[in-house]
Amino acid sequence: MSTKGYEQALKKIRAICLALPEAVEVEAWGHPTFRAGKKMFAAFGDEYGELAIGLKVGFDRQDELLNDDCFFPTPYAAHQGWVSLRINNKTNWTEVRELAREAYRQVALKRMLNALDGKS
Repeated sequence: MSTKGYEQALKKIRAICLALPEAVEVEAWGHPTFRAGKKMFAAFGDEYGELAIGLKVGFDRQDELLNDDCFFPTPYAAHQGWVSLRINNKTNWTEVRELAREAYRQVALKRMLNALDGKS
């Protein structure tokens, strides 16, 4: 994928992930990763010539999502309940937003979840 395509996708993913309470971006393994506190919930990359966002969704949800060809086991992290979603011109950005929130919920602290849910 072109550099422009990578940058456009990263801009959208940043907007989605960094809108979550206390979320931060940290570069790790040469890729942008997104964390709630110290725990990673998403990572973006262009492995194997295609763009993808890796998300920590837990094992039950992982099994469900992997039935869809848009998803594949996240390299090096699938054993921890991660899946990756291919990012291309068919990407449903509403789905990405929902999945990022779901992944965030897997790792966020209680105060972060309260902020996400609008509780004080």
